[in-house]
Amino acid sequence: MSLLMNYNDPKMLEVAQKIFEEQFKRDPKLNHELDNRRKQLMYDDVVYNMSFLLTATYFNDETIFADYSVWIYELLCNIMKDLDRDRIMQQMVDHYRIMSEIIKSDLSNILNPSEIEIASKLLTIGSESIKNAVTNVELSSSFLEGKYASYRIDFLNALLTSNTKNAHNIILDAKKLNISLIDIYEDILTKTMHEIGELWHKNIITVDREHYATTVTQTIMSSFYEEIFEQPKNGLKLISCAVGSELHEIGIRMLSDVFEYYGWNTYYLGAALPKKFILNAINEHKPNMIALSVTMAPYLKTCEDIIGDIRKHYPQVKIVVGGRAFIATDDLWKKWDIDYYTTSTRGLLEWANATYNINKDYTK
Repeated sequence: MSLLMNYNDPKMLEVAQKIFEEQFKRDPKLNHELDNRRKQLMYDDVVYNMSFLLTATYFNDETIFADYSVWIYELLCNIMKDLDRDRIMQQMVDHYRIMSEIIKSDLSNILNPSEIEIASKLLTIGSESIKNAVTNVELSSSFLEGKYASYRIDFLNALLTSNTKNAHNIILDAKKLNISLIDIYEDILTKTMHEIGELWHKNIITVDREHYATTVTQTIMSSFYEEIFEQPKNGLKLISCAVGSELHEIGIRMLSDVFEYYGWNTYYLGAALPKKFILNAINEHKPNMIALSVTMAPYLKTCEDIIGDIRKHYPQVKIVVGGRAFIATDDLWKKWDIDYYTTSTRGLLEWANATYNINKDYTK
C-alpha cells in the first residue's frame, strides 16, 4: 500500500477515527468546548493532519509539517475565539502525541520502522512549532522598545504559555540584579499588564487568560510585601481605591505598594467600595492624599460624584485620578476639581513628594 494514502482510504479513516476518539477520552473538556459542528470539523482536521504528516514523512521534509502545524494552529485560533491560544496549543500538542502513539501501533504494516521514526520526529517538530507560535502575536512598539524590554517580553511569554514558575523567576531575577522596585512595577509589571489588556481588547487572548495574568502578577507583587512594609515612614498618608463596581484594580494596587515602599503610610481600599465607605476611610485615617482609579468609562460619573463629596467634606485632602477610562476622554480631568492627573506611578510619586518637600532616591 502506498505511503501517501488518499482521504478516502479505509485505513486512513480508521486511524483518524481512533485518534479522534482517543483525544476525547483523554481530554473530557473537549465535550464542553466543541459543539457538534466543531467536532465534525475536528475529525476532518484529523484526516487532514494525517495527510500532511504522511506527505512530509514520504519526502522526509521537516518544513512541510512545521509550516503546516503553525498554519493550522493560527487558523484554529482565529476560528475558535472563545478559546485561549494556550488552550488550543495544548489541544494540538496532545493530538500530535496521540497521533504518534497510534501511528506506531496501527500503521506498522504500512510504514516501515524508518518511516515511523521520521513521522514521530515530525510530530515532535510540529509540537515545538506550535508551542513557539503561542507567543507569536503582534505587540505594540511601546512594549517592545525602551528600558527593560527583554524582561517584559519574557514575562509576557511566560504568562501567555501558563508558565507561572518562569514568570516568578523572571521578576525574581530582576530583583536580584538590583532593579529598583519602582522600575519593576512601572516598567515591567505595569507595561506587561497593559499589553495583556490590549491583547484581550483585540480578541487575541480570552478573558480567562487576562485573569490568569492578573492573578500571577498579584502573587508576584505579594512577594515584595515584607520588604515594602519594612521601609521607614515619612508621616504622609495615602488612601487609594478603584472606583465603582470595578474589578480592574491591579494598577491602583501597584501604586499603593510603590508609595508604601517609598515612605508613605498607605490604605488600599480595593475595588467596588460604596462612596460612603470611602468618605468614612478619609475621616478615620485623615490622609494627605487620595488616589482614585477608573478603568471603565461608565464609572467616570461615579468618580466625579466621589470627588465632589471629598471636596465638600475634606477640602484639605489632595485628590489625584488616573486609569484607562481617562485616556479615551477629551482631557475630562481638566474639568474636575482635582489636584493631579496621572498615567505614571513614578510621575505621581515625584509630584507628591515635591508637594510635601520629601526627597527620595527612586533608583533603589
